[in-house]
Amino acid sequence: MIFLQATTNAPGVNYVMLLGTAVMLCLVLGIVFFVILHQRKVIRFNNQLKKLEDDKQQILLNASIKFQEEERNRIAADLHDDVGPLLATARLYLNENLINLDPASQLQSIFSAKQIIDDAIQLIRNISHSMMPPTLKNFGLESAIGDLFQKINGSGTINASSRFHDYRTRLKLEQELLIFRIVQELINNIIKHSNAGFIHLTQNANATHTYLRLHHDGQGIVQTEFDRLNQYSTGLGLKNIASRIKVLNGRIFFEIDPSHTYYKVTLEIPKESTL
Repeated sequence: MIFLQATTNAPGVNYVMLLGTAVMLCLVLGIVFFVILHQRKVIRFNNQLKKLEDDKQQILLNASIKFQEEERNRIAADLHDDVGPLLATARLYLNENLINLDPASQLQSIFSAKQIIDDAIQLIRNISHSMMPPTLKNFGLESAIGDLFQKINGSGTINASSRFHDYRTRLKLEQELLIFRIVQELINNIIKHSNAGFIHLTQNANATHTYLRLHHDGQGIVQTEFDRLNQYSTGLGLKNIASRIKVLNGRIFFEIDPSHTYYKVTLEIPKESTL
């Protein structure tokens, strides 16, 4: 009797086992499908991130190229419009008829030509200074920024000051020029757009990095706004800053003080550079 009952229940047991196996198989297939779907989403997301990063790098590259082209055009225009006419005028005084003039006229022509050539030299010197400020070249970043802040302070419209704490060793000249141009652009934006009453810059350094922090009490931006404007704005100012930071292999941070009384921009620049 017991044997017959076990025999009778065997098909039910087999059915349960088959059902359990089918459920387990479905679960396994579901997990595999979920993993594959998740991996595809991750790959697609990573591809989108890579495309966004590539687009951002292209924008920075284009901004850098456009800035360099504008600089070249400006220098070419200055040479053509200012220096060129002066040298052409000096040539008029030193033409082949000079030897046919009387000594007094010769001396006057030579003197006039010399004055014009001196003016041309001064213009060329000014163009050269705009490309590489002599204070920066001869005395370094601290002196160049000190001169810049002194000129701003002299205007009487804004209180500007700077303090360098760890500047015993200069960076490479190319690095210092890029940092100086970044600080110039930041200060220009603050003066134009923030309505600030004061600007203060501090410099610190450790074994590997130099840090410059620019504080002001005007209207500023935070990091998310900088990233958005840098990506979508058509203006070159912020893009020039970002492209120069990239060349320096550094980082820039835009913050607001927790008390909301001032904004802070921090430049983090590695001391070792491939420049």
